[in-house]
Amino acid sequence: MPVVDVQPDELRRLTGHEDKSDEEFKDDLFALGLEFEGVTDDGAFQLEFGPDRLDRLSVEGVARSLRYQYGDARGVSVPNTNDPDWTFVVDDDVPDERPYVTGAVVRGVDLDDAALDSLIQLQEKLHATMGRKRAKGAIGIHDLTMLKGDVLSENASGNSITYTGIEPDGDTFVALDSNDELTPAEVLEQHDTGRKYADLVSEYDRYPAIYDEIGLFSFPPVINGRRTEVSTDSRDLLVELTGTDQWTIDRMCNIICYALAARGATIEEVEVQYETGTVAKPDFEVETKHVSHDRIETVLGVELEMDEVIDLFERSGLDANAELAEETVYEVSIPPYRVDVLHPLDLVDDVGRAYGFNELEPRYPDVGTVGQRHERSRLEDAVRTSLVGLGFEDLLNFHMISEEENYERMDVEVGSDVPASEASGSSPEQRSGGVLGGGEPASITEPYSEDYTMLRTWVLPSLTMVLENNTHRAYPQDLAEIGHVAHRDDDENTRVAEARHVAAVLARHDATYEDAKARLAALCRDFDAELETPVTEHPSFIDGRTAAVVIDGEEVGVVGELHPKVIVDHDLELPVAAFEFDLSALA
Repeated sequence: MPVVDVQPDELRRLTGHEDKSDEEFKDDLFALGLEFEGVTDDGAFQLEFGPDRLDRLSVEGVARSLRYQYGDARGVSVPNTNDPDWTFVVDDDVPDERPYVTGAVVRGVDLDDAALDSLIQLQEKLHATMGRKRAKGAIGIHDLTMLKGDVLSENASGNSITYTGIEPDGDTFVALDSNDELTPAEVLEQHDTGRKYADLVSEYDRYPAIYDEIGLFSFPPVINGRRTEVSTDSRDLLVELTGTDQWTIDRMCNIICYALAARGATIEEVEVQYETGTVAKPDFEVETKHVSHDRIETVLGVELEMDEVIDLFERSGLDANAELAEETVYEVSIPPYRVDVLHPLDLVDDVGRAYGFNELEPRYPDVGTVGQRHERSRLEDAVRTSLVGLGFEDLLNFHMISEEENYERMDVEVGSDVPASEASGSSPEQRSGGVLGGGEPASITEPYSEDYTMLRTWVLPSLTMVLENNTHRAYPQDLAEIGHVAHRDDDENTRVAEARHVAAVLARHDATYEDAKARLAALCRDFDAELETPVTEHPSFIDGRTAAVVIDGEEVGVVGELHPKVIVDHDLELPVAAFEFDLSALA
């Protein structure tokens, strides 16, 4: 989940509530769905929130939401824009892999240190989330006074910059945090930021580049030039975004423009000149969606008057008009910075938050029975208790993961869960059920982040990632998790097979197969289950130190010592023993 640093003094200034205490702000932020995670060394709040509300990736966005909550602002607000003076010319040589561009000119912004830090944080958080680490969209922000625009023609006024493609060893420029004139190819080889993002463009025949009359000043999506670096002395800015999807970069641009407008800046349109025509940006079009009055009342469980619903929409930063027919339906206007409103239930959620979820009174459903815990949930709790008794620390990780973490870093091939009996040349020692974790992924078509592109097929990759992120902690580290896993299966009605797995790791200087098997055997004894551990092979584990987990005659998992390749790839310096199996085997 994204974590944003927000200075409470900036919140007071931007909301106009100078008398609010830190504790009052924490309560108000929690009501918005922002959880307080701690305080930085310089006193900033660390706030965690759902990745859907990307407009809250900055203090300006958080302050805007608070102003709506306090009733200081109402309805949809769209910044006024001045007529364009700058044109982005999209050249024929732009790489086909990254054809889209958008942007805006921002004038009269007051950038003190806090405002500049917030702008940089917003830029990087948008890169990490909506921009998919700059692969889908990348942002460049420049000091406009350091640019010299080309003249489009003798009869045209205004300035232009050109988005084009250049040879890797083409023109040189001085990149940010550098003093050397480098070609784009040299930036990828010699500059720290260049090396970090080199894989985004290294396969391109021509690299993306943006020129003004002076020369090359931006190498998207890698790095900007030093000539146009933004500082606290900058008052007029040029914002440019390039990417693989026009909708994505347009919405990223809107979020930045709204943040700068909150600082008193004026937004000026730019014209983007494609071969097929010219369009004006930024795109501040207000979209609409519909939701019925009955659905709002049914989901929230409260009776509301029509005027009250409209008031709650306005306090959420939306506008609503009631359409009276057989049933009351609201036409709701969505501001340009909201990228999360995809369904009528998103509108109901906004009404509920404005009403106050704490104000909702719990009541039993109007059915003939009262719910109780599922047997699977009881089993999970019992297994979890046993694992804690065996010395494991209980974890709860995300069910989503990336293909790199799930397969590549664990040395598992996609589709390798095919039973060995169906594979040619298989040896008797191979696990008859195929490779645990090698199932075909249930992938997300349009993920917000490259870190979460699929449902994990097994739990051990999540645990090894926890170990990787905690190498600075004391050892031993004995970790366990009972979690959800899934893989593609055309025999299922949903075409996805789902299960709950039990997994554990022991990271210590003397961790062995025998340690993991002993804990596994103790766990099985707690549930009167018969355990067998015949020899098997698994690419994540060391040959000869790996066994199949057979419980009550059914093969359900694997136990062993993690392979040195996996350990080294996760920057671990100690041996790790582990096991994983299907929870239902203990039922």
